[in-house]
Amino acid sequence: MTRWNPTDYQPDDFANRRHIGPSPAEMAEMLRVVGAESLDALIDQTVPQAIRQDQPLGWPALSEAELLARMQDVAKKNTVMTSLIGQGYHGTFTPPAIQRNILENPAWYTAYTPYQPEIAQGRLEALLNFQTMVADLTGLPIANASLLDEATAAAEAMAMARRQAKSKADAFFVAHDLHPQTIAVIETRAAPLGIRIIKGSIDDLNAAEVFGAIFQYPGTYGHIRDLTPEIEALHDAKALAIVATDLLALCLLKEPGAMGADIAVGSAQRFGVPMGYGGPHAAFMSCRDELKRAMPGRIVGVSVDTKGNQAYRLSLQTREQHIRREKATSNVCTAQALLAVMASFYAVFHGPEGLRAIAQRVHLGAVTIAEALRRAGADVAPQAFFDTITVKVGVGQAGILAAAEQRGINLRRVGRDRVGISVDETTDAGVIRRLLDAFGIEDAPAPAQGPAISDDLLRGSDYLTHPVFHMNRAESEMMRYMRRLSDRDLALDRAMIPLGSCTMKLNAAAEMMPITWPEFGALHPFAPRHQAAGYAEAIADLDAKLCEITGYDAFSMQPNSGAQGEYAGLLTIQAYHRARGDDQRDICLIPMSAHGTNPASAQMCGMKVVVVKSAPNGDIDLEDFADKAAKAGNRLAAVMITYPSTHGVFEDTVRDVCRITHDHGGQVYIDGANLNALVGLVKPGEIGGDVSHLNLHKTFAIPHGGGGPGMGPIGVKAHLAPHLPGDPRDDDSGAVSAAPYGSASILLISWAYCLMMGGAGLTQATRVAILNANYIASRLAGAYPILFMGNRGRVAHECILDTRPFADHGVTVDDIAKRLIDNGFHAPTMSWPVAGTLMVEPTESETKAEIDRFVAAMLAIRDEITEVAEGRIAAEESPLRRAPHTVEDLVADWDRPYSREQGCFPAGAFRVDKYWPPVGRVDNVFGDRNLICTCPPLDSYAEAAE
Repeated sequence: MTRWNPTDYQPDDFANRRHIGPSPAEMAEMLRVVGAESLDALIDQTVPQAIRQDQPLGWPALSEAELLARMQDVAKKNTVMTSLIGQGYHGTFTPPAIQRNILENPAWYTAYTPYQPEIAQGRLEALLNFQTMVADLTGLPIANASLLDEATAAAEAMAMARRQAKSKADAFFVAHDLHPQTIAVIETRAAPLGIRIIKGSIDDLNAAEVFGAIFQYPGTYGHIRDLTPEIEALHDAKALAIVATDLLALCLLKEPGAMGADIAVGSAQRFGVPMGYGGPHAAFMSCRDELKRAMPGRIVGVSVDTKGNQAYRLSLQTREQHIRREKATSNVCTAQALLAVMASFYAVFHGPEGLRAIAQRVHLGAVTIAEALRRAGADVAPQAFFDTITVKVGVGQAGILAAAEQRGINLRRVGRDRVGISVDETTDAGVIRRLLDAFGIEDAPAPAQGPAISDDLLRGSDYLTHPVFHMNRAESEMMRYMRRLSDRDLALDRAMIPLGSCTMKLNAAAEMMPITWPEFGALHPFAPRHQAAGYAEAIADLDAKLCEITGYDAFSMQPNSGAQGEYAGLLTIQAYHRARGDDQRDICLIPMSAHGTNPASAQMCGMKVVVVKSAPNGDIDLEDFADKAAKAGNRLAAVMITYPSTHGVFEDTVRDVCRITHDHGGQVYIDGANLNALVGLVKPGEIGGDVSHLNLHKTFAIPHGGGGPGMGPIGVKAHLAPHLPGDPRDDDSGAVSAAPYGSASILLISWAYCLMMGGAGLTQATRVAILNANYIASRLAGAYPILFMGNRGRVAHECILDTRPFADHGVTVDDIAKRLIDNGFHAPTMSWPVAGTLMVEPTESETKAEIDRFVAAMLAIRDEITEVAEGRIAAEESPLRRAPHTVEDLVADWDRPYSREQGCFPAGAFRVDKYWPPVGRVDNVFGDRNLICTCPPLDSYAEAAE
């Protein structure tokens, strides 16, 4: 008898052996629990046959080795040059300790937004460091935890100024030396809000006719000037002043706060974050204290836990769009937390002395180039600058640009007769010699000895004085600090994060690797297109695959978050209506169950939001919808729906909703947040959708990064394609973000995911996501009411556990969420879309063992709720209310009516590898009443320790 036993096991099968959690044998067990004879049968019971796609997704899967070889071939098609283009993007050096321990570390990149602060103390501290860095350098006391990019931050600042200025003017002044892409995004944002844009020289500013103004400092062509007189004039006219600025420049230059600025914005990209052909990068915003409650984005604040120990949390959350809905002032959903963490560690790594040294080296490099060119007779402007100059070359412009490119350098084309040069921290003597050689200057230049900045523009104040920026910078100490912070967090590398609608799935290492390759990371977004042939190939193939997946005809990759995708999609609909002469169409119907950003996005587009009721089973109330669509009539612009619904079911009436909308001339926007239940089974573009955004940071495996990065490209049917956002460098582009392809470098992650899964793998992922959700619903149905089920008793890829009945006994949804921390889990989505509930989404990546551990934890919590309900223990004395339990609780005197074992090692918790939260339950009210959003002084740490 032969010992040769052939096996069908495929070790390189990424989709079925690496990405999808349950094994075939485990799936069979789960199907028995669910009561379905096969996975096919379960899908037939869950997804209405009338909307199923006819053809399977077609392309084959690659192994990890094959993928990396393919990516290397594509990377080689990009040409890595030294880009001295500037325009808000600069070469930078990422310290290897930061690249390895932050960017490439799943403890940092797989975490979720820190809405559960007890399990996010590490990244909250890192983000607080970021806010402190921004506040110090800009000279303004309040900073947020990052925005999407500099251009969108500037647009947010304009909207903020309009809300807060006491001027009654309807116009906003934009200095002509802003970066062109920033002007483009401001114009896009202003139009639907009825804001009139006045562009001109700073000297032409008439403060009396505007509610605010924005200046670039240093200007896009290098100019620096003291803006104090202009800012004073604005204040006299009751208008606000915004300064778009450069953090590295502010290490040398007078800060905006010292000039009286109200708001400062910019990008932290050059603090160690690669250009990545446009992103992702962390934008920043800071402001005067009086404006803090109007600031968009997230703000990390300092509070206390139940023992009075210092603890961090997101502050003033009631400002955010998921709570304020159509009253929101911003739809900022995804921030750029991972990139903000990188930038903050760059500042910690270098400290104020290091940053000043880098800034001085950059400045003197630019001065060296300017002096050499002037000695050769060139016309160089301006006289005062930080890192950027322009050179008048007349009709020789094309020749100079070509000569520089031949020497491996990209320069900026400025007008028809000048070229721009922006020096960065990677510009060394060799680069300077090659650059000057392109201008015909052969002699090595003498290094500049003094600055091209007058004394009155040099910074006179200290910055980064907090001890964290003065710690011992030995790499061993830096590495340990990063590790200490990451150990305080709970991310996907520790446990399942079962967040409904947020799809926290595997972010495979092979998908992540290419983004750190210089062939992808070192490209400037405005480099000549022929140098980015690799990116063009990758983006075109991803575009084609997304079209096949969704049934749409075209995509724009520009929106750099899901919320931006919503906004871009609605703008595309508006542009379509205008092109047809339907300017009156301004009503957007939105069901009550819609995502929180939907009404905020519609409001930002100038649309009137009309809310549609939900039926008792959670579906859209079709009668109410039809009635409101009829009343809107020829004013109906769009309907925004989520499919499957936010309640976690496939609604049979989706085609009816689309038909009614189209009958009244409206367009159907299908929110792509739940696409993980559709891929390979249903194409939104074939069931009536006209436009959708896809959350690539959900369905397509881009890591959440603790609250960003994200990407939200939009797919449209052919009739909308001419109205998609254009290149932000073009006039009247309708651009929604600073770079043509948004955060281009992370598109590679989603492309890699599609390539390794293949069409069949993506479909299987959807099927298993639905299986995992139905398995949880079946296991927990006896303990927790499942709030919404489909017509055949199935949920989609998520289920809602109704915890509201327990409030009668004093047990809140918060208590359950915090108790899950003791069990080693991040809580599901709390109180959304229904207050007092938990929405659970396991995704396809979780194994049966991990799901069973979660089920065990939820059943143990249910038993504890029963003890409270039966009066055996008071709610306020129960482990539910005392959760989460810390090591400090474990070792302290124990006077509680339950055992240490029950409190600290409940069902589901690991014994050896247990996660211990660093703080107890955080006091939210204290943190809002005592807002502190920069690093507290050192003595507060000592007080907390006592």
